[in-house]
Amino acid sequence: MTQAIIDAHQHFYDPDRGDYPWLHTDSFAPVCRPFEPSDLKPELDLHRVDGTVLVQTWSSRRETAEFLVLASTTPWVLGVVGWVDLTAADVADQIAALRSGPGGEFLVGIRHQVHDEPDPDWLGRDDVGRGLAAVEAAGLVYDLLIRPVHLPVATEIAQRFEGLRLVIDHLAKPSIRDGDREGWTRAMAKIATQPNVYCKASGLVTEADWQAWNPIELGSLVTDTIELFGAERVMFGSDWPVCLVAASFGEVASIVREAIGGCDDDVCEAVMGGSAVRCYGLRSTVTTDSADEVRMESDA
Repeated sequence: MTQAIIDAHQHFYDPDRGDYPWLHTDSFAPVCRPFEPSDLKPELDLHRVDGTVLVQTWSSRRETAEFLVLASTTPWVLGVVGWVDLTAADVADQIAALRSGPGGEFLVGIRHQVHDEPDPDWLGRDDVGRGLAAVEAAGLVYDLLIRPVHLPVATEIAQRFEGLRLVIDHLAKPSIRDGDREGWTRAMAKIATQPNVYCKASGLVTEADWQAWNPIELGSLVTDTIELFGAERVMFGSDWPVCLVAASFGEVASIVREAIGGCDDDVCEAVMGGSAVRCYGLRSTVTTDSADEVRMESDA
């Protein structure tokens, strides 16, 4: 029985069953196909990853319901970050319906593609605030899919909803290609003062030059984030299969593992699993029942 290694950010999708305009472009042609558990499992086994958090890919409660059923039948999918319409008057009922349906116990968080909203202050709207209050009341996490421009309003949200755990996906997508790191650092330092905010070291290769990304540069973003937030609020995520346009699962994992390789064991354990366990309320230890199946033992 050991501490689980967890990929806190991975996806499944079928381009023909969802709304993915970004996938139907030349740039993303290599990943414009269905990706299912059978595609990911060999990578998890090869790189000794015990479990994952499955994250929504488009604004669809149907997708979330399907992901919850999948989690209930896939031992290594430990939680689902799904989608509900935060602006809807019945948002609390939407959450309750998902939780009471098949696999509802695997719903650990909610996410929306905030960075696609035309209004940079979308998170600060009153109707969105009511939705976030419902997420907080349900005891769920809210994943922030944002860019650096959204960090100020995200900081205000963190201050306003002190009981809501927030996770910044992909380190807020820093502008790696143009080297503009100073503004990102200032904004991240400010939001890091809020103890309810976590970060995912994920999605970095796709923000860099896909053909010439530098593992040392990307690793320094990880270590800078750990300095700001503490390892107990930083977690590894692969962003698989989107990452495949620029790097393999193993290469993405190596960026984080090498960045923390010289750190104390407690830092490594936090980033590679412990932080995700605490933030999302996942089960934290693993027992192997067979070569093909991993069962998770609850902390409760």
